[in-house]
Amino acid sequence: MADSVAVVILNYNGRNYLQKFLPNVIQNSSPHEIIVADNASTDDSVPYLKKNFPELKLIKIPENLGYAGGYNYALNQIQTDFYVLLNSDVETTPDWINPVIRLMQQNEDIVACQPKIKSYHNKDSFEYAGAAGGFIDHLGYPFCRGRIFSHLEKDQGQYNDNTPVFWATGACLFVKSRTFHDLGGLDDQFFAHMEEIDFCWRAKNMGYEIYYCGESTVYHVGGGTLQVESPFKTYLNFRNNWLLLYKNLSKEEFKAIRKRRKRLDILAAIQFIAKGKKANANAILKAHRDFKQKKKQYNHSQKHGFIHSEVFKHSIIKDFFVKGKKRFSELSWK
Repeated sequence: MADSVAVVILNYNGRNYLQKFLPNVIQNSSPHEIIVADNASTDDSVPYLKKNFPELKLIKIPENLGYAGGYNYALNQIQTDFYVLLNSDVETTPDWINPVIRLMQQNEDIVACQPKIKSYHNKDSFEYAGAAGGFIDHLGYPFCRGRIFSHLEKDQGQYNDNTPVFWATGACLFVKSRTFHDLGGLDDQFFAHMEEIDFCWRAKNMGYEIYYCGESTVYHVGGGTLQVESPFKTYLNFRNNWLLLYKNLSKEEFKAIRKRRKRLDILAAIQFIAKGKKANANAILKAHRDFKQKKKQYNHSQKHGFIHSEVFKHSIIKDFFVKGKKRFSELSWK
């Protein structure tokens, strides 16, 4: 394995995660380089790293640039053939890197890949952020093999394969460095959430492939920076999903789904209100307002973004909530 690999951990106020998981990453990642990029943490992450891991390269980012901007800042300073963007709340396993790199070396069109992502707290089950590879439906809703909305499958070996996917998770993202920079890196306007889907979509629109490698497994805590029910997380997810669609679809494709998506977002806001979560409902409304401002800096893709075979041609919402299809294997791709 001649190509060089750098495991890059973006940290923001994650001193406890560094203490818990960094020794594990070091143990399982030799001989590859490990770098921590600190996103202007306000806890004692930096002093802790300097004292306990002086051998590791530390990149100090002057302000919190979010996941997208933070990684762009850090990766511009790292010369290597492959980057592994690894969340600080991930437990690795022995030989977790080599199977993914071998897979990517075998096919030069594969520019991004993820391992199997399982739950740290329930190690028999897949984890929300990525599971066994990401997909998207024709309305722009992301889901995964092993995870549709909040339903998580148990790992029974059903996803031990290596296979093309639509997007690979940012919780543990292997990416070719040259392609990362050729595509302009992550879109820092996203700040956090769905920027990896945008990157993978842009790569696919350029003819590249995104893969899942079932030969490698890591365990993810999840919610290390923003909790699942955080209004700010709700805001980012809804705003960024609209940016994702606007950027990567043709004008005709975007126009065809815009009204349906608005109605579904309104329904989501009503559901939040019914649950007593008015702040989350307001976050959806704010996401729509801010999308209208941010979209002015983007042009629609000239290509048709929904032509890829990994796009689910039906509604994942209808299949899940109306038809009761909870598992990826139950979906019909015809």
